[in-house]
Amino acid sequence: MRVIAVMLAIFLITVTISGFAVGFQVPGVYQRIDPTKLYEAGSPFAEPGLRELAPGKYEAYIRAQIWQFTPNEIRIPAGSTVTFYVTSQDVQHGIKIAETNINMMALPGQISRLTTRFDKPGTYNFVCHEYCGQLHHTMYGRIIVEEPGAEQAQVQ
Repeated sequence: MRVIAVMLAIFLITVTISGFAVGFQVPGVYQRIDPTKLYEAGSPFAEPGLRELAPGKYEAYIRAQIWQFTPNEIRIPAGSTVTFYVTSQDVQHGIKIAETNINMMALPGQISRLTTRFDKPGTYNFVCHEYCGQLHHTMYGRIIVEEPGAEQAQVQ
């Protein structure tokens, strides 16, 4: 019995250390927001999109709503670190960005936050991973990571 407890402890310690080593983050409630006030002046989700904080450091505000993400396309230079802030205006949604550690819920009244770095140029697709109704399959977008020196970071 004691051997099993020791092996279990070693396993849990190994998993924890491995998680931190590869940058796993546990998404949680970052802040609360009234979903009926997302469009009001002063709300970061009134005009969702990309904001440059410093060279190579960005914040992306994404609003999920029935069958679309706003914005649904973001362009950034390779080597950028982006903190994503996501909320839902209506029902439960989720967002998963391919080839990154971003996988979080978008719930009405809650702002979720996670950070990742985009070193490799290319297109990173994102989808809603929580069924949200009849046109759920149309809820997707993309992040285009461009070679340094290409067009400036932008949102469409």
